Amino acid sequence: MDGPVDGTKLIRRLKPELLETLTGDPDFLLQHCHASGILSNNEYNNIKDMNMRSRQVRDILDYVIHKDNKHALNFLKLLKTQNMQETFPKLQFLQKLQINKRKTPKNTETTAKRRQEMLENNVRQEQQRIISTRMVSEREMMMVAGCIGNSWREVGIMALGMNTTTLQQIEEDNSQHKMRVFTMLRKWSIREREQATAARLHSLLTQEESGIDTLKINFLLENN
Repeated sequence: MDGPVDGTKLIRRLKPELLETLTGDPDFLLQHCHASGILSNNEYNNIKDMNMRSRQVRDILDYVIHKDNKHALNFLKLLKTQNMQETFPKLQFLQKLQINKRKTPKNTETTAKRRQEMLENNVRQEQQRIISTRMVSEREMMMVAGCIGNSWREVGIMALGMNTTTLQQIEEDNSQHKMRVFTMLRKWSIREREQATAARLHSLLTQEESGIDTLKINFLLENN
């Protein structure tokens, strides 16, 4: 039998065969069930005083059937041990059974929680992938231009790798400060092509020497 086993249902189904097989030495079975914790002290005392072997075996099985699945599985595992197999040779058929514990609600909840965590992690990774590959827009470059002050030339050289000739030309062509910075950023994006992502621009502009307030340009990391 493959997969998880419902021990109580299996013992109930095999009860006729087990009654016939275990009647040969019920006291041997009783002692092992008690020693293994399958039967309580009261259950043990109730059964050991019986005279009829068949009744002893029947009550052992009934006690186990009315317990939880853990006790039932432990009972089946006990029947598969070498001592039991040697004492009751007809129990050989149990060796074909694959006895596994069924999933408990706790395990099910843990599995569901892990699946939810994996799903959330996949969503975060996908969001990061989208952000990291999203091209910076002209609107965003204009917003960034408003965050860069008079040190825009230093930012252009140190962070964006612009040359002084290009920066001088930008300054001559644009009288307004914000348009100068925007033009510089736009030239950078044209030069970088597919590498001109919003995330990369954010990374370049947030270097320590840039002097730009990081919080003001964090919108570049949003998934617009």
